[in-house]
Amino acid sequence: MTLSPRVAMASAFATFALSGCYVVPVAPDGTPLYPAIPIPAPLVAQPAPSYGAPAPYAAPGPLMPSVLQAHLYPSNDAATRSGMLAGTVTNMMTGKGRFQLDYRGEILVGEATRVPGDDRSGVANAFGDRGTYMNCTYRMTTPYQGTGTCNFSNGARYEVHLGS
Repeated sequence: MTLSPRVAMASAFATFALSGCYVVPVAPDGTPLYPAIPIPAPLVAQPAPSYGAPAPYAAPGPLMPSVLQAHLYPSNDAATRSGMLAGTVTNMMTGKGRFQLDYRGEILVGEATRVPGDDRSGVANAFGDRGTYMNCTYRMTTPYQGTGTCNFSNGARYEVHLGS
Protein backbone atom coordinates (compact mmCIF):
# COMPACT_ATOMS: atom_id res chain seq x y z
CA MET A 1 0.00 0.00 0.00
CA THR A 2 1.45 3.38 -0.99
CA LEU A 3 0.32 6.76 0.25
CA SER A 4 0.17 9.80 -1.94
CA PRO A 5 2.40 12.71 -0.85
CA ARG A 6 -0.71 14.78 -0.12
CA VAL A 7 -2.16 12.14 2.28
CA ALA A 8 1.25 11.69 3.96
CA MET A 9 1.61 15.48 4.51
CA ALA A 10 -1.94 15.78 5.86
CA SER A 11 -1.44 12.96 8.36
CA ALA A 12 1.98 14.35 9.44
CA PHE A 13 0.46 17.79 9.96
CA ALA A 14 -2.42 16.35 12.01
CA THR A 15 0.02 14.35 14.13
CA PHE A 16 2.14 17.40 14.97
CA ALA A 17 -0.81 19.75 15.41
CA LEU A 18 -2.54 17.44 17.88
CA SER A 19 0.52 16.29 19.84
CA GLY A 20 0.02 18.93 22.61
CA CYS A 21 3.55 18.92 24.04
CA TYR A 22 4.97 21.93 25.85
CA VAL A 23 8.07 22.83 27.84
CA VAL A 24 7.99 24.09 31.43
CA PRO A 25 11.24 25.55 32.83
CA VAL A 26 12.23 24.07 36.20
CA ALA A 27 14.57 25.13 38.99
CA PRO A 28 17.50 22.92 40.10
CA ASP A 29 15.24 21.40 42.78
CA GLY A 30 12.68 20.37 40.13
CA THR A 31 9.96 22.93 40.95
CA PRO A 32 8.49 24.82 37.99
CA LEU A 33 9.78 28.36 37.53
CA TYR A 34 6.58 29.53 35.88
CA PRO A 35 3.81 27.66 37.70
CA ALA A 36 0.56 27.10 35.87
CA ILE A 37 -2.50 29.10 36.80
CA PRO A 38 -4.18 27.27 39.67
CA ILE A 39 -7.40 25.41 39.01
CA PRO A 40 -10.11 26.28 41.52
CA ALA A 41 -11.46 23.54 43.76
CA PRO A 42 -14.47 21.75 42.28
CA LEU A 43 -17.91 22.79 43.42
CA VAL A 44 -19.75 20.23 45.50
CA ALA A 45 -23.45 19.80 44.79
CA GLN A 46 -25.59 20.07 47.89
CA PRO A 47 -29.08 18.55 48.11
CA ALA A 48 -31.92 21.03 48.40
CA PRO A 49 -32.95 21.35 52.04
CA SER A 50 -36.37 20.05 52.98
CA TYR A 51 -38.71 22.44 54.72
CA GLY A 52 -38.15 22.60 58.45
CA ALA A 53 -34.77 20.84 58.28
CA PRO A 54 -31.55 22.78 58.77
CA ALA A 55 -29.43 23.33 55.67
CA PRO A 56 -26.41 21.01 55.47
CA TYR A 57 -23.04 22.59 56.22
CA ALA A 58 -20.48 22.44 53.42
CA ALA A 59 -16.93 22.72 54.69
CA PRO A 60 -14.81 25.05 52.58
CA GLY A 61 -12.25 23.36 50.35
CA PRO A 62 -8.53 23.92 50.67
CA LEU A 63 -7.20 27.26 49.46
CA MET A 64 -5.45 26.94 46.12
CA PRO A 65 -2.10 28.61 45.36
CA SER A 66 -2.31 31.81 43.36
CA VAL A 67 0.27 33.66 41.28
CA LEU A 68 0.67 37.33 42.18
CA GLN A 69 2.45 39.90 40.04
CA ALA A 70 5.26 41.80 41.77
CA HIS A 71 6.14 45.29 40.47
CA LEU A 72 9.32 46.83 41.87
CA TYR A 73 9.75 50.60 41.54
CA PRO A 74 13.18 52.25 42.02
CA SER A 75 13.61 54.27 45.21
CA ASN A 76 17.31 55.22 45.01
CA ASP A 77 19.92 56.09 42.35
CA ALA A 78 21.33 52.55 42.14
CA ALA A 79 17.87 51.18 41.36
CA THR A 80 17.08 53.94 38.86
CA ARG A 81 19.82 52.58 36.55
CA SER A 82 17.81 49.35 36.12
CA GLY A 83 14.35 50.93 36.11
CA MET A 84 11.12 49.23 37.07
CA LEU A 85 11.25 45.44 37.53
CA ALA A 86 8.54 42.81 37.34
CA GLY A 87 8.36 39.32 38.82
CA THR A 88 5.96 36.81 40.30
CA VAL A 89 5.15 35.43 43.73
CA THR A 90 3.29 32.15 43.97
CA ASN A 91 1.28 32.40 47.20
CA MET A 92 0.90 28.83 48.48
CA MET A 93 -1.76 30.01 51.00
CA THR A 94 0.25 28.33 53.78
CA GLY A 95 2.30 31.33 54.89
CA LYS A 96 4.95 30.50 52.27
CA GLY A 97 5.46 31.54 48.70
CA ARG A 98 7.88 31.23 45.82
CA PHE A 99 9.45 34.47 44.51
CA GLN A 100 11.05 35.01 41.09
CA LEU A 101 12.20 37.94 38.95
CA ASP A 102 14.63 38.85 36.20
CA TYR A 103 17.24 41.40 37.35
CA ARG A 104 19.58 42.58 34.58
CA GLY A 105 19.34 39.24 32.77
CA GLU A 106 19.86 37.16 35.92
CA ILE A 107 16.92 35.12 37.22
CA LEU A 108 16.59 35.53 40.99
CA VAL A 109 14.59 32.77 42.69
CA GLY A 110 13.69 32.50 46.34
CA GLU A 111 11.13 32.16 49.05
CA ALA A 112 8.64 34.43 50.78
CA THR A 113 7.59 33.60 54.34
CA ARG A 114 5.14 35.23 56.72
CA VAL A 115 6.52 36.52 60.01
CA PRO A 116 5.52 34.22 62.92
CA GLY A 117 2.72 35.76 64.96
CA ASP A 118 1.77 38.24 62.21
CA ASP A 119 -0.33 36.80 59.37
CA ARG A 120 0.15 39.88 57.21
CA SER A 121 3.89 40.71 57.43
CA GLY A 122 6.62 38.73 55.75
CA VAL A 123 10.14 38.52 54.41
CA ALA A 124 11.32 37.38 51.00
CA ASN A 125 14.80 36.46 49.81
CA ALA A 126 16.00 35.55 46.33
CA PHE A 127 19.34 34.59 44.83
CA GLY A 128 20.70 34.39 41.28
CA ASP A 129 23.31 32.14 39.69
CA ARG A 130 25.73 35.08 39.25
CA GLY A 131 25.68 35.91 42.96
CA THR A 132 23.11 38.71 43.01
CA TYR A 133 20.72 38.54 45.94
CA MET A 134 17.85 40.55 47.34
CA ASN A 135 16.05 40.83 50.67
CA CYS A 136 12.49 42.15 50.99
CA THR A 137 10.05 42.93 53.75
CA TYR A 138 6.36 43.21 52.92
CA ARG A 139 2.90 43.52 54.40
CA MET A 140 -0.18 41.95 52.80
CA THR A 141 -3.45 43.90 52.91
CA THR A 142 -5.36 40.89 51.49
CA PRO A 143 -4.18 37.37 50.50
CA TYR A 144 -3.80 38.77 46.98
CA GLN A 145 -2.33 42.27 47.52
CA GLY A 146 0.46 43.93 49.49
CA THR A 147 3.42 46.34 49.53
CA GLY A 148 6.99 46.34 50.78
CA THR A 149 10.65 47.23 50.25
CA CYS A 150 13.40 45.22 48.53
CA ASN A 151 17.17 45.77 48.90
CA PHE A 152 19.63 44.28 46.39
CA SER A 153 23.24 43.24 46.96
CA ASN A 154 24.47 46.11 44.76
CA GLY A 155 22.76 48.74 46.93
CA ALA A 156 19.65 49.15 44.75
CA ARG A 157 16.45 49.70 46.73
CA TYR A 158 12.91 49.22 45.40
CA GLU A 159 9.35 49.68 46.60
CA VAL A 160 7.39 46.52 45.76
CA HIS A 161 3.67 46.23 44.99
CA LEU A 162 2.21 42.70 45.08
CA GLY A 163 -0.99 41.75 43.30
CA SER A 164 -2.89 43.34 40.47
